[in-house]
Amino acid sequence: MNLGTYYPVLLFLLVGGGLGAVLIGVGKFLGPNKPDSEKLSPYECGFEAFEDARMKFDVRYYLVAILFILFDLETAFLFPWGVALRDIGWVGFISMMGFLLELLIGFVFLWKRGALDWE
Repeated sequence: MNLGTYYPVLLFLLVGGGLGAVLIGVGKFLGPNKPDSEKLSPYECGFEAFEDARMKFDVRYYLVAILFILFDLETAFLFPWGVALRDIGWVGFISMMGFLLELLIGFVFLWKRGALDWE
């Protein structure tokens, strides 16, 4: 086994890691650093942290995030289908219409159940 064949991989890792470290360092050194109360406030969950990290809060935040990821990943199947539509013919078209019908049924079900409401 010749270790010389791994030199390009090692060079790639060294150059990539070095370039990443240099760019992060330059950004840290040259970038503006003017923190204020608005920039330091929490924004992910929509409310101020006023108790410890183990407190219970509304699960709807996670539900909406999971539903977004689910429908986003499902719609990602539309891009390769659209590119290859001429090659796959009617069988591919009908298969995708079945997939979209299933996606639509799931969306209507969630809508009727109130999973998309943020009251």
